[in-house]
Amino acid sequence: MDEYLRLYFIELKLLIFDMAPWLLLGFLIAGVLHVFFPEGKISRILGKGNTRSVINAALIGVPLPLCSCGVIPAGISLYKNGASKGSAVSFLISTPQTGVDSILVTYSMLGLPLAIIRPVIAFLTGVAGGIFTNLLEKQKPVNVSGAGETDGNSTTTNRLFSVVIYAFYDFMRDIAKWLIIGLLIAAFIAVIIPDDFLASYIHNNMLGMIIMLLVSIPLYVCATSSVPIAAVLVAKGLSPGAALVFLMAGPASNAATIAVIGKTLGRRTLIIYLTTLITGALLFGMAVDYILPQAWFSKIFMSEHSHHTHSILPDWIKTGAGILFTLLLANVYLQKWITRLKNHKHQRTSENIMNMKKIKIIVK
Repeated sequence: MDEYLRLYFIELKLLIFDMAPWLLLGFLIAGVLHVFFPEGKISRILGKGNTRSVINAALIGVPLPLCSCGVIPAGISLYKNGASKGSAVSFLISTPQTGVDSILVTYSMLGLPLAIIRPVIAFLTGVAGGIFTNLLEKQKPVNVSGAGETDGNSTTTNRLFSVVIYAFYDFMRDIAKWLIIGLLIAAFIAVIIPDDFLASYIHNNMLGMIIMLLVSIPLYVCATSSVPIAAVLVAKGLSPGAALVFLMAGPASNAATIAVIGKTLGRRTLIIYLTTLITGALLFGMAVDYILPQAWFSKIFMSEHSHHTHSILPDWIKTGAGILFTLLLANVYLQKWITRLKNHKHQRTSENIMNMKKIKIIVK
């Protein structure tokens, strides 16, 4: 039991350190969107519940180097600043599946065909999810604070300060609880699933896809770090289609993403999100295995890999970002505690005033 607890906290630390740089980047983008892009502008581009807005969201999301953790604050911020639910879902599905960095890594390790297929699939699944969301989910009005409307007379310094405050306190406070819950669940899953669990089912293409799907949906892995894992599994006998399922479902979902989307956008939108992702992963996985020429997917380079390696970032950046993220998260709960104490003290003072004995004083 003690060994499992030790491994659990090690896994939790690794998750936080690996996710922190991308989470902080996502929060920063959310702050920039909130302060520098007025509600009306975002509504014009992504706010209408039509196909064009959904396509725009997917086109914006595909090249962005944000993984499933970093896309959470950015995507939810778009919705809170006037984007339709369909546009937000399109952005949330298409963005984490790929990015400029992961496309280059895919090309180097899995070959040009998959490097082209990944962004195309990310775009198509994002558009499909957004369209289904607009058709099946009623758009509800979103409460947008005045901070989204930038003042032309405000100084650049003040606006940058507003970005930092909104990104790393106001918005972080809104999703901190569900983000923590997702991290705790993801660390638990990472500990209980053996490292060779996936590779043991590579003898059957369809079974491999299903196993990849079941494991990768709640598990955290970013678009870049998923590539070496997929490359090694394909080299050991996993089908390219099953590897594609892992490359799609792993980056586009994890426990934190599921928890936050369900809480912020609603349970029905979460079901549409997961259904689109699961269906798209299986359909495109089967297309790769049974329709496209297998010779396209023969370029696999072996390399050292880890379940949590973001190879483009040095360890000192991940460690520093992890410490900063933890401190910011602690600050959110510290401020909540201070506010609760102040409110409690104010309430006690008010009660004492109300309970004071009434004294009648006659002044001549």
